[in-house]
Amino acid sequence: MSVQLGMPQPREEAAPAMPGVPARRPADAPAGLADRYGRRATDMRLSLTDKCNLRCTYCMPAEGLEWLAKQAVMSAAEIIRIVRVGVEQLGVRELRLTGGEPLVRHDLVDIVGALRANHPDLPISMTTNGVGLAKKAAALKDAGLTRINVSLDSLHEETFAKLTRRPFLNQVLAGVDAAWAAGLGPVKLNAVLMRGINDVASPQLLAWALERGYELRFIEQMPLDADHGWTRRNMITAAEIRGLLSRDYVLSPDHRARDGAPAERFEVRRRVAGPADGGGSADGPGSADGGGSADGPGSADGGGSADGPGSADGPVLGTVGIIASVTEPFCSDCRRTRITAEGKIMGCLFSREEFDLLGLLRAGASDVELAQRWQDAMWIKPKAHGMDHVGLDAPDFVQPDRSMSAIGG
Repeated sequence: MSVQLGMPQPREEAAPAMPGVPARRPADAPAGLADRYGRRATDMRLSLTDKCNLRCTYCMPAEGLEWLAKQAVMSAAEIIRIVRVGVEQLGVRELRLTGGEPLVRHDLVDIVGALRANHPDLPISMTTNGVGLAKKAAALKDAGLTRINVSLDSLHEETFAKLTRRPFLNQVLAGVDAAWAAGLGPVKLNAVLMRGINDVASPQLLAWALERGYELRFIEQMPLDADHGWTRRNMITAAEIRGLLSRDYVLSPDHRARDGAPAERFEVRRRVAGPADGGGSADGPGSADGGGSADGPGSADGGGSADGPGSADGPVLGTVGIIASVTEPFCSDCRRTRITAEGKIMGCLFSREEFDLLGLLRAGASDVELAQRWQDAMWIKPKAHGMDHVGLDAPDFVQPDRSMSAIGG
């Protein structure tokens, strides 16, 4: 079922008195960044820029987007202050720097260094596309970055270029290796599977990650593309991802606590093929090199399941994560708060409302006033998918105007 796309719709409750200003939360609301559904945000995602040097098909149009003016983007000093308010007054326990592409900021290393100086024990990670990471990985580690997530959808040059519209695969792979060598581990890899493009090569990508000790997570494509071309039918679901991987591996639940993490983790063991395990392997029919289609051998519908024929052989090779925001949402335990590159608060990736923190800061607000605005905005965080009920198939779902690159992942 296709989602209904269009312009943002106004809220029917808790409407702000003026644009960008949330209504005050109740006086007896819990401390920190609590919301109406009993959740408390402790994981801060802060976007350093909306600019990106790739043009991924599931995120951005080929011609790119109109970038924010320089003066509209948070300065290093403003970023440092907002993070301090979040950590010292609102209970933020983890920080992820995002974009756009954070590496395009010339002052990135300085920002990381200042954040580390202010918060010696704060986990600080970064999500990047990896282009240019090889040159900066060691400096980022020295500045105080804890670990890194790298987007990597394919190991195949032609497929990578088709998805990103740029021929930078070798730069990304060099960046991943440099991050590992610098000690920015565990290095996590994020992959979005696109039907008929890179889905059938997912076992090959997992094998590559396991051999090198990287943690791979597959992400369901979300309706956050700037072209507004997402449909449920074309999306590779979590169930399909498990089916693809189970051709070569047996997946068992990882019994470590999920603790609010978006990825459901699985232990990975090699599968010993049984009589009913027909079909090709990652290098056979239906693989990235084998000419198969998403509906042919090796497709998401053509293999065994995690509980299907065959048995596990040998030790645990590592783990794999699946982030199923669409079909198996984890909104009830969401602990994230988001700040866009221009200092807007977003309680949810799919929020159609955002609240201005940077404008308040530039107007001379105190830290207490900034914290109050932030708390008010998070109090009315939607239950799920930008709504007060779960379900991207709901008739009242409206895709946000912002693409993922303009929000910060």
